[in-house]
Amino acid sequence: MQKKLSVLFLCGWYPSRVLPTNGDFIERHAKAVSKLHDVTVIHIITDPLLTKKEEIIINKDQNVTTYIAYVEAKSNGLSKAISFFKIFKKIYAKIDTVDIIHLNKVYPFGIFSLYLKWILKKPYIISEHWTGYHKPQSEEISWLQQKISNIITKNASFVCPVSDDLAKAMKSIPLQGNYKKVPNVVDTNLFYPIEKKVETFNIVHISNMIDAHKNVKGILEVIAKLQSKNIDFTFKLIGDNSIQYQNFANEVGINTDKITFIDQIPHNEVAKHLQNADLFLLFSNYENLPCVILEAFSCGVPVISTNVGGISEYFPNDFGVLISKNNQEVLLQEILNLYHKKHTNDNKNSMYEYVKSNFSVITIAELFTDLYVKALKR
Repeated sequence: MQKKLSVLFLCGWYPSRVLPTNGDFIERHAKAVSKLHDVTVIHIITDPLLTKKEEIIINKDQNVTTYIAYVEAKSNGLSKAISFFKIFKKIYAKIDTVDIIHLNKVYPFGIFSLYLKWILKKPYIISEHWTGYHKPQSEEISWLQQKISNIITKNASFVCPVSDDLAKAMKSIPLQGNYKKVPNVVDTNLFYPIEKKVETFNIVHISNMIDAHKNVKGILEVIAKLQSKNIDFTFKLIGDNSIQYQNFANEVGINTDKITFIDQIPHNEVAKHLQNADLFLLFSNYENLPCVILEAFSCGVPVISTNVGGISEYFPNDFGVLISKNNQEVLLQEILNLYHKKHTNDNKNSMYEYVKSNFSVITIAELFTDLYVKALKR
């Protein structure tokens, strides 16, 4: 039996009171790993509302101990870096045992990983989700960040992007390293198929609601066109401040009885909305591997998505349709195609089993465990 390890998750992103859902996919990785190991999380973030220099909040939930450090805002970059490093050392001193570091997001927290490797001889692996490595966003990465990031990836035992497409983008920067893809995790005890009883065709979109990324307005324009096709459907727009698109929905002529705006919701409620959906829709301009696509599959719900980033790497042919980005005509037609097939979806169980085999909590925990053991033997 594999020895239980003490794993330190160093997180550039993680849910906090400042950004409650930022990096929730990293939190799910941490919880998955905690099924086999003891996990400690460190996340440091600036809090503009902080009335003192710093505050550390400690929370223990089963095998995950979380340290969220809030520091006062500083306009000087060097001063901010020093304050982050000081509070990092203060937190690290509170931790009894660390066997291996699991860095999440290369820069800038990877500098802490280098410190722990060079000074304390602690090996580290890296999980990476950032879409900023893709062009044209990557053109905004500074020369200094690129050079430091390359040192960080070269010194990691493994670099684990969530898709091969992201690995390719990182290598083009170039960020050298020992690459090993590890995808996002799905709680298959939460996301599973149910028998839907409502006849109305229910379309759902769930995202961060950033239009430049998710092309929410493009989706709404297609929903407006769908109304003229005389089909019985509803559309749910779910995400942070989704109501911001209400005026646009009115402008393009979407009937109020066809659309529901739902604000940011807990993860268990996401599952309920997907379980009662007939179609999940994603019309993004760029992506890596959206958790919500895998969660829709796990609920037995077909997906129409743009073929961007690493989505196609985990998209079986009979689980939905991939289309080119910004192609509203094809999106409309594929929605209609799926509507007419809505009573013939026999893939629910196979979709669930696919997710369970490839993205379940224990599957991902075992993948990371294998990498931890190999890193410690180096």
